[in-house]
Amino acid sequence: MFCKAELVKRYRLQPSFDLISTLNPCSILVTTGNLGVMENHWTQTPCVRQQRLRGNGSRKAPALPSSLPARHQEQGLISTVKMELDIQCEEMSPSRWAELLTTMKSCKTIRLDDCNLSSSNCEDLSSIINTNPSLTELKLNNNELGDEGVEYLCKGLLMPSCSLQKLWLQNCNLTSASCETLRSVLSAQPSLTELHVGDNRLGTAGVKVLCQGMMNPSCKLQKLQLEYCELTADIVEALNAALQSKPTLKELSLSNNTLGDTAVKQLCRGLVEASCNLELLHLENCGITSDSCRDISAVLSNKSSLMDLSVGDNKIGDSGLALLCQGLMHPNCRIQKLWLWDCDLTSASCKDLSRLISTKETLTEISLIDNNLRDSGMEMLCQALKDPKSKLQELWVRECGLTTACCKIVSSALSTNKHLKVLHMGENKLGDAGVEFLCEGLLHPNCTIQSLWLGNCDLTAACCASLATVMTTKQCLTELDLSYNPLEDEGIRKICEALRNPSCNVQQLILYDILWSAEVDDELRALEDSKPEVKIIS
Repeated sequence: MFCKAELVKRYRLQPSFDLISTLNPCSILVTTGNLGVMENHWTQTPCVRQQRLRGNGSRKAPALPSSLPARHQEQGLISTVKMELDIQCEEMSPSRWAELLTTMKSCKTIRLDDCNLSSSNCEDLSSIINTNPSLTELKLNNNELGDEGVEYLCKGLLMPSCSLQKLWLQNCNLTSASCETLRSVLSAQPSLTELHVGDNRLGTAGVKVLCQGMMNPSCKLQKLQLEYCELTADIVEALNAALQSKPTLKELSLSNNTLGDTAVKQLCRGLVEASCNLELLHLENCGITSDSCRDISAVLSNKSSLMDLSVGDNKIGDSGLALLCQGLMHPNCRIQKLWLWDCDLTSASCKDLSRLISTKETLTEISLIDNNLRDSGMEMLCQALKDPKSKLQELWVRECGLTTACCKIVSSALSTNKHLKVLHMGENKLGDAGVEFLCEGLLHPNCTIQSLWLGNCDLTAACCASLATVMTTKQCLTELDLSYNPLEDEGIRKICEALRNPSCNVQQLILYDILWSAEVDDELRALEDSKPEVKIIS
């Protein structure tokens, strides 16, 4: 079975998802693309927060290079094509590091997340940056590089031969001292378009220095990620000045900083006036209330470029959502992804949300996780999904107080809507009867669901026959999550029987925290051996 970390790559879970606290993301990958070496990425998405590793220097990750077949190791170190090197959770020995340095000389992408690297490794990496003009992406997240390490890296980044475009230094134990050297890179290196420095104690003073670098005409930065950087309201004036001078900036993430309403209002006024065509704005957990929502709404109605907005984990409430919807419904607004998880919304918000879903044809993804929508709210959303103008492809309603009572209308929406591909309904008390209703809609010819999440929904083996029928009938279904449900041997065997069916196209089956016997475990392993394209995650 695949480890829990497989979930992170494939699924955009919320920070509150209880699996995150127990993730064991240790894995290794040496990818050569055209050489066809195994893939097993573990990457962070906008809404997945990796474990906070700062100060956890004693954690030992397994040394995994010997687990790779010899031919893969050889391919990973000898290349006649441009390669991608991607290794996570490997503690580097001097000999292993020396081997990898040889590989890096021809890599286009280098990712060494959580590899216990230090400033001494950065000196070598600086040389690689300087001598490998093909290198365009360097990812060093979750390593104790420190300010000294970044200083080494910047020496290579400042060389004329450097062509680096994307630099990831999340959770690398950096302070404001690193910002001066990074400012020099921003000022002098026009190739750099992405800078990810979240999870570092840069502070307001440090990021103000970065903003000075952004204001240099040579800076062509497009993406700036500053989550968990201990920023305060005082940063906004510097940010607005940088935004005003930087028309290239397309993505700005300030989540998990204590900005507050006053600062967010000021930021929004700056965004409306700025020349940049911002496409992504993330303000999760920034201390926002309904007081900021009118200003955020103004950004939505004035910036038609804005396609991805996340204000999750802010207590905006129903009144704040109503204000946001004024901007979202504006003809200029072209929103595609809207994340409103844990925003203190109730069913009262669903009237506005329903109108948005049914009329805003650009909207393809909405997250309402951990809001108390209840069955009455879900019924309104489903009416919107049945509208022919709705183009929604992903709906996340995990932990929204739903019960069996809403499942019939959800089923009706599934049988009508041809666009919905992803449905997350986990952590709702749907029960076996509710899932029976859902299966009726899932089996309808109009339904094109690809990913279905029903974790912790009070399901038993009683509903597994119907789920098995869906699995063998709907070839569009490729992902199914049944975690935290007491399916026991009987239920798991029914699901396994469906997986064995040649008509079943499920490729990811998630069965986390379900008890089954040793005999069933053997059956699952045999099934994986017989169908290697299937990943069973438990």
